[in-house]
Amino acid sequence: MVFQGASNLALDAKGRLSVPTRHREVLQLLCQGRLTVTKHPDGCLMLFPRPTWEVFRDKVAALPMSASGWKRVFLGNAMDVEIDSASRVLISPELRRSAGLKNDVMLLGMGSHFELWDAETHAAHEAEVMAGPLPDALKDFSF
Repeated sequence: MVFQGASNLALDAKGRLSVPTRHREVLQLLCQGRLTVTKHPDGCLMLFPRPTWEVFRDKVAALPMSASGWKRVFLGNAMDVEIDSASRVLISPELRRSAGLKNDVMLLGMGSHFELWDAETHAAHEAEVMAGPLPDALKDFSF
């Protein structure tokens, strides 16, 4: 399964996020609605279907001691969540705070997982990326 596309969403007063309709059925089939949320190096959050998280978690756990700080970032902040009967996922206060999530958020399908951004932060980050040079990896890419 590949997740793609952007969804403008709003967190409710308790920090819950409604899972977009187009992803609900796939997430139920893929992981019975069980996800794991953790920090991303760019300041957003990553949401993984549980089987995908387990592969990522094992790769991170196998990193050498020189990467112990990143192990703490990814594994130490990971929280297991489940899609509730109203198709919502609770984002913990700690993770919301760390990603600067306010009310308006952007959920991006990134292939095997999702990124969750504060909407304003995402817009600024994307504008910065678009204003910068094309990375070498894309210079010979055909559109």
